[in-house]
Amino acid sequence: MSKGKGIRAAQAKATRSLLVEAAHRLFAENGFHATATNEIVKAAGVTRGALQHYFPRKEDLFRAVFEQAGRGLVQTAAERVKNEGWEGFIADLKDFIGNVASLESQRIAFIDGPAVLGWSEWRRLQLSYGEQMVTEAIADGVAKGLISPQSSRALAHLILSMIEEASLMVLNADKLLVTTNEVEFAMLSLLTSLNRHRVV
Repeated sequence: MSKGKGIRAAQAKATRSLLVEAAHRLFAENGFHATATNEIVKAAGVTRGALQHYFPRKEDLFRAVFEQAGRGLVQTAAERVKNEGWEGFIADLKDFIGNVASLESQRIAFIDGPAVLGWSEWRRLQLSYGEQMVTEAIADGVAKGLISPQSSRALAHLILSMIEEASLMVLNADKLLVTTNEVEFAMLSLLTSLNRHRVV
C-alpha cells in the first residue's frame, strides 16, 4: 500500500469512528428515533457528505453502534471466562445484572436494538457476540463437574435468552413489580442448579 493510500485509509477509519462514537452517545442518551442525523454530524465534527458516504441510512449507523456496544459488553466477560472459567462467568453475570440499569448502552442494546434491527436480526447479533464465550464457560463447568454433561450450544442459547430476559426485567422492574435482587437471585438459582437435575 502506498503512503498516500495508507493516510487516506487512516483518515477514513478515523472519520467513521468519530461518527460511531458521536452516534453512540446520542442514541444512548436520546434514543434512535429522537436523534436527528444533523445532530450526529455536528457532534462528530464531520460533513454530512461523510455521514452519507459511510452510512447511507441512519439504520446503518445504528447497526455499527449496536455491534460496537455488543462487543464491548461481552469483552470483559470473555476475559473473565478465559481466566476463571464457569465461576468467572457466574461472577461477571451477577455484576452485569446488578449494573444493567446504569449501563450507557442499555437503550441501544435492549430497547432500540430489537425495534430498529428487527427481532430476528437483533437476536442473531446478540448470539454472535456471546455464544462462544458462554459455550466456553459451559465446557469449563462440565469439565469441573459443575454442570451435567450436555450440548453446550443448546444450553448456551438458553442461557443467553435468559440473560436478555433478565436484563429486560431489570429495566422494567417497576412495571413488573420485581426488584433487581429478585431477578438476580432467580437467574443464579437456575444456573447453579444445572448439576442437580440430570436429563434422562
